[in-house]
Amino acid sequence: MAILWSGGVAKKFAEVVQPNDLATVTKVEDNPCAQTVATRCTKVTIRVLSGSDKGQMGLIQSTNDGIDPTLHVGDKIRVASSPEVPGYDYGDKLAAYDVTDFERGKPMLVLFGIFALMVLALSRLRGFFSLIGLGVSLAVILTFVVPGILNGKPPVLIAIVGSLAIALLTIVLCHGRGPRAIAAMLGTIATLLLTAGLAALFTRTTHLTGLSSDESFALRLVDQHVSLTGLLIAGMVIGALGVLDDVTVSQSSTVFALQAANPALTHRELFGHAMEVGRDHVAATVNTLVLAYAGSSLPVLLIFASGAISPGQAVSLELVAEQVVGTLVGSIGLIAAVPLTTLVATVLARSLTREELAAEALGAHVH
Repeated sequence: MAILWSGGVAKKFAEVVQPNDLATVTKVEDNPCAQTVATRCTKVTIRVLSGSDKGQMGLIQSTNDGIDPTLHVGDKIRVASSPEVPGYDYGDKLAAYDVTDFERGKPMLVLFGIFALMVLALSRLRGFFSLIGLGVSLAVILTFVVPGILNGKPPVLIAIVGSLAIALLTIVLCHGRGPRAIAAMLGTIATLLLTAGLAALFTRTTHLTGLSSDESFALRLVDQHVSLTGLLIAGMVIGALGVLDDVTVSQSSTVFALQAANPALTHRELFGHAMEVGRDHVAATVNTLVLAYAGSSLPVLLIFASGAISPGQAVSLELVAEQVVGTLVGSIGLIAAVPLTTLVATVLARSLTREELAAEALGAHVH
């Protein structure tokens, strides 16, 4: 990380982000409008709360065709100045604005507060350290991964180094530095490298370009040198990390708990019993990963399910192929993590005394 550290973020993409200000909705009216626009129009009066127009009133005009967002009095929204649209009523001469998005900060903070309270209530001190680990993960991504990629460093290398740093720091924070944590670390490192290799290989062999989203096009328009395939691979690696460390820690803890419960187990027996637990864990986790990808792609799946194109054509489209490759690469990494971590944990657990095993088992993280 020290060698690859980039420092500040290059602000080369600022022009692709539309400037906007915070506003609140003060009135919503349903009025007739010109037939050239629509039969009915919604006229929304707003008060601008930030920027150079702070304190001024403005108008948002939209049609009732279901495309524009539905606004209510009291909504906090982000707005941008716009030219007047022919066919709309601007008789009161208020400035025209467009809605760019909703302001979601407060509800999201409330949701995070509920999440944090539940973590602390259930896991107490370990939950506190897990929240610290969450903050560390976000800090690594925002101060190392993102600036590194924006400043032209190799995205795949940045993602691997950042992911390893996140894995090592969070495992130490939440599970200490004992043999159980060491086994989880080694299993995570090996599996992350395997996942990165598979992501790079199959991104190349499936000819994924990384141009399936509007954001990717915007990045390419601003900077011709940004590696979109590198970003795609980096996303797969970081996306797999969140599930990988859970699998490796759980599997390592299982091995140490089994050895503490029955120190007479041989290497083969200990490995076999732990793998039985690992198979169940993998089956559940892979299903979780697949459903997470499918859930994020439901609008696309609905379009394809309409019969507009065949399933074979749908899977070959880059928008879908990216999700398929990401799911399969992450799943292969999860499957490989179980025997790799179990093998390392078995060797370490068999080398400990009964007292050391009992101390490790007290902090075990078993599903």
